[in-house]
Parts: sequence; structure tokens; C-alpha cells
Amino acid sequence: MSTWVPVPEGSGFGVNNLPYGVFAQRGELPRVGVAIGEHVLDLAELAASGLLADRRWFAAGTLNAFMAAGPTVWHPTRDRIITLLTDMSYRDEVEPALSPMRDVELHMPFAVSDYVDFYSSREHATNLGRILRPGTEPLLPNWSHLPVGYHGRAGTVVPSGTPIVRPSGQRRGDSGPVFGPTVKLDIEAEVGFVIGQPSALARRVPTSGFRDHVFGFVLVNDWSARDIQAWEYQPLGPFLSKSFATSIAPWVVPVAALDAAHVSPPEQDPRPLPYLRCDEPWGLDLTLEVELNGHVVSRPPFAGMYWTPPQQLAHATANGAALRTGDLMASGTVSGPQREQRGSLIELTWNGNEPLELPDGTRRGFLEDGDTVRITATAPGPEETPIGFGDVIGTVYPSQS
Repeated sequence: MSTWVPVPEGSGFGVNNLPYGVFAQRGELPRVGVAIGEHVLDLAELAASGLLADRRWFAAGTLNAFMAAGPTVWHPTRDRIITLLTDMSYRDEVEPALSPMRDVELHMPFAVSDYVDFYSSREHATNLGRILRPGTEPLLPNWSHLPVGYHGRAGTVVPSGTPIVRPSGQRRGDSGPVFGPTVKLDIEAEVGFVIGQPSALARRVPTSGFRDHVFGFVLVNDWSARDIQAWEYQPLGPFLSKSFATSIAPWVVPVAALDAAHVSPPEQDPRPLPYLRCDEPWGLDLTLEVELNGHVVSRPPFAGMYWTPPQQLAHATANGAALRTGDLMASGTVSGPQREQRGSLIELTWNGNEPLELPDGTRRGFLEDGDTVRITATAPGPEETPIGFGDVIGTVYPSQS
């Protein structure tokens, strides 16, 4: 498809994408828009002028009301937006609703209800097992049978650009536990999906129900304090080492925008139990890119994730847990088999023992105060057009303790 909006060549925000977000002009209230090229299209303005059906979904500070409306609303709305942006007869009416992205402020796209983080990369889980439990089998017996995850804190999921203050906590010392700022601050390059249509309590959602409930995908950086994590995580898993901040990108890519990115996931052996089996190939051919202080340090491939998003959703509701609009479920660190494909510093530097040598002459085992991390991702779209996810950025600030 082609659009009358000027879209730079190679842009990940073409008309085949149209990710949703929340933005504001200076001095105005936030509202819902979509990204197209280097502009944001104001959906609230289109609705007010009668060009787009609306039940006060778009003149809002979050996407939640629109997400809750479900696929019977999402699909015709997307089709209508595509028509408005590709049919020249609408240009004069629609063009005033476009704002240059450089002139707007992007906000948190949705209010997070619950936050779950999985552990779905075999390569990442294997590396972490070797680092944290040396001399033992790196994968615990349950890992190949279910998508392992932990329940995080929704209140510390923050929008891209939020300062990341170095957290303090308890960690192992030479002669016993000590308390203080983490000295092993890390990142985790991840991809999450957000729930739109809720589900009833005590009703499981099958893998086939993914499109009925999931609104879209979003980039995630799950900041981690590895020294705190190594001391606290057994036997119940991460807690304070994760709950200080999780950053997400400002744009939510609709599920429909990724139809061309589907690939077969890795073969699962042993075969999953029936409730985790998925007929549709739900591997996603996304390539992430991790920058540290402006230097690319990793390109993790999402297509190799062992557990797929529909399997994560099915497992999260297998006990009858209800889905709520705004639930965020993240993939866990995306890592590939090569060193340059690892999505966390603990893997890239092997727990700090093999520091990264950056092009500017600096070395990093873990993050230092003042460091800035930027994660981006792209996927193939129709006719080889790229589908972009925007970026998720965070700069580390000193501990306040």
C-alpha cells in the first residue's frame, strides 16, 4: 500500500504498520494517535470531525478504553485509518490532524494492570544457568515443559525516557550479606504483548484465542540488578532485583501488522502438553538492536524464542486467572546462539568477567552511572516494507540512598 503522507524510505512507520500511542501537543491534554512516517495522526481530531467512529476512546490519556473494545472494533478502525491515509480524496480533511513527531511529547501508551515476565529464550536460560549455578545442569527440569515466568510490579513499568535510578538492595558480601547500590546493573532486551479484551475468571484462554485478546506488541527493557538477583532469586525467583523499573516503548504495534513476520518457531522437544500446542506458526521474525552509549553491542533474534506468545498467554491463564485490559506480558530476554546476539550484559560480558570493549575506548562489564541504553526492533512487513517498534531508551542515574 502507498500513502499520500510523506514517509521516508526505509521508515518502520509506513501505512502497513500504524502503531498506536498517546501523545500531547505543548499545553494540551494527551490523546491517542498513530505513527505514520515522521508524523503522528491525531485520532481524537479525526473522531471529532466525523471521519472516524469513536465512543470517546481517542480523547483519552491511555489506550485502555480502545483496547477493551476488542477485535470487532480494532479491525474496522485500522481499516478505516488505512483508507484515510491512502485515498487521496481524504487528504484535505485528514492532513490537519497530522503533527510532526518532533513537535509532540509521547506518553505512556496504556495503564498497566498486571505485569508478567517470562523466560522464553533457551539460549538466555542456558547462559544464566551456567553463570548463576555453575557446575549444575543449566536448565532446570521444568523449563522445557512450560513457559517459566514471574509476576512483576505494574507500578514500576515506566515509559521510554524515564530516568533509571540505580537501585539498592541486599546482596552477597565477602563475610555475609550487605546492603547498598547494585554494582551489577543490567538490561534485558525483550518484546511484550498487551491485553485488550479481558477474560472471565476461571476460564482458560487457549493458544487459538490469542488474537481475540491481545491488542499488540511493545518493546520492553526489563532493567535488572544482577547481584541482588543472585542473592534473592532462590527459591521463589526475582523480586527487588527487577521491580525498580521496567521501561516500555511509546508505540504498540497491532497484532495484524505482524502477519508477514510469522515464521515457524524452534522445534519443541519434548512435545508440549495439549493446552500449550499451537496450530499457527507463531514465531516472529523480529530483529532487536541494543545500543550502549550510541554503540551497537547486540542484535538479538526474536525468531529463535523457544516459547511463543500464544503459549505464554495460554500458560498464564491455565489456572483460570482472568485477563484484564492493560495486562503486560513480556518475553524475557531475547538471546541467540552467538555472543553478538545476547540480549543482556550479564551474558555479553559473562557476568562482567569479559568486559565489552566499546569503540570509544571505554569498557563495560555492567552499566555505570550516566550510561544510556537504547533498544529498537524491526520486522518484515508486506512487500518487504519494514515494521518498526520505535525505541525504548533509559539513562542511568546515581543511587539516591
